[in-house]
Order: sequence, then structure tokens, then C-alpha cells
Amino acid sequence: MLYLNQCGIVCALGNTTEEVKLRLFDSGANSTSLTFSDQYSPGRVLALGCVAATLPSMDALPLMLRSRNNQLALAALAQIRPALDAAISRYGADRIGVVIGTSTSGVAATEIALKRYALEQTLPADFHYAQQEMGSPAAMLARDLGISGPAYVHSSACSSSAKAMASAARLIKMGLCDAVLTGGVDSLCAFTIAGFSALESVSSQVCNPLSANRNGINIGEGAALFLMSREPAAVALCGWGESSDGHHMSAPDPAGGGARLAMAQALQRADLRPEDIDYINLHGTATIQNDAMESRVIDDIFGSAVWTSSTKPLTGHALGAAAALEAGLCWLAMQEDNPQGYLPPHVWDGVADPALPLLKLVAPGFSLGRPLRWAMSNSFAFGGSNASLLFGRMA
Repeated sequence: MLYLNQCGIVCALGNTTEEVKLRLFDSGANSTSLTFSDQYSPGRVLALGCVAATLPSMDALPLMLRSRNNQLALAALAQIRPALDAAISRYGADRIGVVIGTSTSGVAATEIALKRYALEQTLPADFHYAQQEMGSPAAMLARDLGISGPAYVHSSACSSSAKAMASAARLIKMGLCDAVLTGGVDSLCAFTIAGFSALESVSSQVCNPLSANRNGINIGEGAALFLMSREPAAVALCGWGESSDGHHMSAPDPAGGGARLAMAQALQRADLRPEDIDYINLHGTATIQNDAMESRVIDDIFGSAVWTSSTKPLTGHALGAAAALEAGLCWLAMQEDNPQGYLPPHVWDGVADPALPLLKLVAPGFSLGRPLRWAMSNSFAFGGSNASLLFGRMA
């Protein structure tokens, strides 16, 4: 069994697991945690999932590893650093791996540098081209921890950190690592906001998943990191599924073939049936096509008995970090201090789309009345890169 021993989170909902949990299960969660700003889209105010924390210093890092993206990763790491240090002492630095998901890495640093260059024809002294390299978060974390096990990054858009967590599980199962630091990190930048805006997929209001009025995503940022090992803990990664349907560069397969395969693989790997699952954290982007595809596949596989929600109105869509953040929300809901089984809420306007199946949506403040036992989290990305993670409460 592969356990998620510790979790560190920083996102729009809060800067620690305690803050995130408090706001996540607040029965008044209809108030948004998003920020309205045109910082990354001059002249157009958008709802964004911004991290407001004072982030750790980067003074100890070489210039090439300095970026806001890596600062977010350091903020999440700080919350679980004692557990990582203990694992290193127990297993050895060469037996600890790092597998992280990201979609933009330090691209924001390059944006700032190019703006400076356009004005002054010189790059800032604190800029290094390598700050935007995709492998930067894993290299930085491995360096900061002083470990020498496998360290690499997955970058498959919105499924990045789900695939990173599946890869971390494989490293342990193959005997290459005894423990892995895994999860995801992504930071806001103009590049992604302009790209999704060009696709007409960005909402200027808080996103509205599954609503007849849905009109696009809110982009966010954040980091969620886990210590994964075979040491028993309250929550285990019991199953995962991955598929690549390659239907379209940016649109999901309307029939949901790849999504269906990923969920089926996760169930099979965990040796569970659809009726065993208590809760599904939807990819739930609030775009027309994603919500239509996902809701139909959920209804086909699970029917209307399973509780579901999209938490992206609370965090924003953190792209390469989204799957890890949502895994973190499931992890919080499955801890021993939630015996009533409060679930992450689905925040929307309540106007159901008659063209979609009626899923069983979690209202703010709802609880199962018992511990949450089995939870699935879905992530579907550009190019048809699909991933589903399945978590079990073991304690």
C-alpha cells in the first residue's frame, strides 16, 4: 500500500492545511476566495486564484532556480519539512525521489524580464533563462533537501500533477525509492491567461461548473506536496488511471472515451466497484465542453448515487498544480479530525443545465454523517491527457 503521510498546501483558500480546511468546510463557502485583478490581463479584470502568502526567501538558491513558482513549492515544502528530513535520515538521501507536476514553471520570470528588455534593452540582473525550464521545481526541491534519488517533472497541462503522483507510486513499487516527494506547483502568468483567453475559455466572474450559465474557467496558482511512502498513514493512494485519447489539441473527446478509461483503470487498480466510491472531485472547469463530457461519463459509470463537486470556484484552476491541490482537498476530507465526513462543496448558481445529467452535488456544509472512505479525483488536459486518482481512508 502507498500512503500519503504528509501534505503541505498553499493556494487561494489558504496558506496552510489548517487554513485551507477551515475555509473548505465553512458552511458559508458561497463567498469567493478568488481575487479580481487585471494584473495579468491589462484592461480586463478577471477572477483569479491568487496566493496571498509571504513566500520563502530564495537567497540560498542559485539564480537559475529562483522563480515565484519555486517559492510556492518551498512554501508547501516548509509545512512538511520535518517529515522529509526524518525520511531522509531513515532511508538515505539516495532513496528519496522528487516527482512534480507543473505547466509553466518560471515563465512569469521571463515575462518580467522581457518587459524590462523592451523598455531598456537590457535584461534584469536577477534573470536567468533556466528559471523557466520545466524541470526547475524538481531540481530545486532535490537541491534544497540534499537528496540524490530520481528527480523530474511531468508537464502535461492540467493532468501534470496527477501523473506525477502516479509516477511517484511506480518509483516506490519498482523499488527505486523508499519515499517520494510528489505533487504539483504552478504560478500565475500572463502566458496562460492570454492562451486561455484566446480560446474564449476564461470567465471574468467566479466560474460556475455544471451551470446552464457556465462560461469558462478562473485561472489560479498554488502548490500541494505530499510525502508518499509505504509507512502507514490515514490516507493511501489506492488506484490511478491514465489515458491519452488525442482527440483534439484543446477540446475533450465529447464521448469521454479517454476519461472513462482513466476512471476504469483507477477502480480496477484499487479493486473497487463504482458503487464503493463515496465522493468524486470533478475536473469541473466550468467550460461548456468539459462539463458536458465529464458529467455524462460520471453518470454512465457511477449513476446518480455518488457525491460530486468541483472545487475550482474556491481555488481557481491551477493548471499543472490542479490535480495535486484537489488531491490535497480529498486528503483533508479523509483525515481523522473529520469524523462526520464533511465534503468539499460545489459552489455554483444552482441553475442546472437541462442538457446535462443531474449529478449529486455537494452543498456547502454537507457531511456524510460518517468518515469519507473512498474518494476519486479527475484531471483532464489538453491533447486528451487524462488521469484519475483514487484515495482510501485507512485509519
